[in-house]
Formats: sequence, structure tokens, C-alpha cells
Amino acid sequence: MEKEHVQLKRTMTSRHIMMLALGGAIGAGLFKGSSSAIDIAGPAVILAYMIGGLILLFIMQGLAEMTVARPGARTFRDLIEPVLGKYPAYFLDWIYWKMWVLNIAAEAIVSAIFIQYWFPQVPIWILVLIISLVVTLINVCSVKMFAETEYWLASIKIAVIILFIIIGLTMLFVSFGQHAAPGLSNLTGHGGFFPNGTGGLIAAMLVVVYSYGGTEMIGVTLAETKNPEKVIPKAIQSTFVRIIGFYVLPFFIIVSLIPWNQVNNEQVSPFVTVFATIGVPYASDIMNGIILLAILSSMNSGLYASSRVLYTQAMDGRVWKGFSKLSKQQV
Repeated sequence: MEKEHVQLKRTMTSRHIMMLALGGAIGAGLFKGSSSAIDIAGPAVILAYMIGGLILLFIMQGLAEMTVARPGARTFRDLIEPVLGKYPAYFLDWIYWKMWVLNIAAEAIVSAIFIQYWFPQVPIWILVLIISLVVTLINVCSVKMFAETEYWLASIKIAVIILFIIIGLTMLFVSFGQHAAPGLSNLTGHGGFFPNGTGGLIAAMLVVVYSYGGTEMIGVTLAETKNPEKVIPKAIQSTFVRIIGFYVLPFFIIVSLIPWNQVNNEQVSPFVTVFATIGVPYASDIMNGIILLAILSSMNSGLYASSRVLYTQAMDGRVWKGFSKLSKQQV
């Protein structure tokens, strides 16, 4: 383990980790997939995301405490092995690696489909190849470049959500032109707050828990973060409220502005619907670009996480030692 600490660069700072946590949780699931959760639970989707946020709090607080207790840890495996033993830790590493490897492949194809929105003549496989090369180069260059890329991608996503919240709250309570402010009437006006009953709320939790996924990725950065025992807990505490706010507030605005049973009928992101209502030019193009950035951000993080898991397995002699070799940039 000492050898690894000499080789790997601790270049990630508090701001990188904070944005990695935020960016990991705010992805295409929020911008594009939000209509699915609303269709399942109706306005009660707000409560579903609050419950999901509480679950997230328990998990991330546990991660923070384990990080403080084991400052020499590199990934999740080093955190849970002393508690649960070698096999569960080993199993978790490979499950996490497999999840990201499959996700990266799927997201490369989805990204290509979004790019075809502007370039319909270009074959999917060429776009997938270009996207894969770009994401790989970002990761191969240096850890700092990966962290900076994630920082700015997350910043763009967060800026869009903040703008959406400001515009949405204004539209909720202020009438202008042909727009009549609905207030909170849509929350109970179309079958009540629980139109599909508690069963709908429970079913929506599947979408909710998946949406919050990605926040845990900061647990893979332990070996490349400066003072992880101080930075990780601080990042978790400061980002938790923001993550909940960036999910609960937009969903509150969406189901208040648009009747819940009409959200999925639009066949577009609810964000596009709201921006288009106030006359934002090229709303579909803008949100298509934002969703594309969200997917690329997820691919970028996934490649980082899966490669680090494989690296630590090689360092411990569990897979081919060739996977533990580092470049001149210590990647």
C-alpha cells in the first residue's frame, strides 16, 4: 500500500470532490428520465425523492465515518474489508466494476443518439468511437484533467438547474402574457397528491434510488484526494443539502406547473417544456446539449471509477499485474 501512495498523485481538492458528488447525482436521469418517476407516483414523487434523500444521507454519512476511521483506504473495498471480511469486499469491487463497464458502453450509444439529433447522416458507430476516444483521452492525460473536466461539466448542469428553479418559481406564482400562474392547484387537482396510491410511491423509489446513484463515487477517489479523512466528510456534508435541493425543488416545480398526467405525454424533457413555455429560443437544442453533457460526464466518471477498482485489484495481486502499471502522468 505504501508503494501505491508514492505512485498515485493526490491532486483532487475539496472543490473537485464536491463537484464530483454533485455531478454524479445530477445526470440524464434528472433531465430526461424525470417524467418516468412522475408518471409512476404523480405529485407524490416529491415525497419519494425526499425519502430517497434520507436513505442517501445514511449511506453517505456512513461513508464519511468509515473514511475518517481508515485514512489509508483506497476504494470501497479497503473500507468494508475490516468490517465484513475479504469476500464481501472483493465481491463489491467486481460488482461495481461490472456496473460501470456496462454503463459506459450503453451511455456511449445513447450519447451518439443525442449527437445524431444534429448530425443525422453520421453513422452511430463512428460517433460512439469518437466519444469513446475523447473520454479515454481525458482520463489518460492526468487525474487533474479528469477532475477539472468533471468540475466544469457539473457546474454547467447545476447552472441550468438553478435557472430552471428561478424561472419555474416565477411561473408558478406570477401571471404574464398568455400564461396564468397555477399556484399549487396541480398538486391535488388531478386525482390528489397520491393518484396511484402508496403503491405508486413505492414503485417510484426504484427510479429515485437509481437517480441518486453516482454520489458514492467519491469513495473511489480516496487514494488521489488530498487529506481524504478531512476532505471527504466535509464534501459529503456540504453537498447533501444541495443534492436534495436540486432534485426536490425541480420536481416540485414540474408537478406544480404541469398536471402530472400530462408530463409523460409531452415526449420531451419537462425541462424543455418549461423553458419553451416562457419562449426560450432553441429550448430543445439547449436541453439536448445539456443532457449530452450529463451523459458524457457519467461516462467520464465511470471510466475513472472502474479503472481505479481494477488498479487496486492488480496492486493486491488478484488480477494481472499489468493493470497496476502507471503512465508518466501517474495514471
